[in-house]
Amino acid sequence: MKIIAHILTALVALEHLYILWIEMFAWETKGKKTFKTIPKDIFPKTKGIAANLGLYNGFLSAGLIWSFLISDINWAINVRIFFLLCVATAGIFGAITADKKIFFVQSLPALVALLLMLIVIFSV
Repeated sequence: MKIIAHILTALVALEHLYILWIEMFAWETKGKKTFKTIPKDIFPKTKGIAANLGLYNGFLSAGLIWSFLISDINWAINVRIFFLLCVATAGIFGAITADKKIFFVQSLPALVALLLMLIVIFSV
């Protein structure tokens, strides 16, 4: 169970690195294909805003990756819980304000990773 929680957490971190790449570096190419509900003429005008959003996704990813590098297990768990909750919260907010699909793409994997992690913690 612990390995699955770690793998899922790593996948959430990778997902946010991918989102960073789209929003910061491929907004006018891959972004148009990913965010189909946004009119095409908006992408050049919102490049700076998207890059800012991408940076935030990078911070989420960095926090999750950092949690794997912390030697103190209690501190690592606390950091991982914090960043998984941040990802889940951002996804829930995105689902409410932008597109319901965001919950399933962003929040659900983070919540499942968090649940598995909590099961591992409390089954010891």
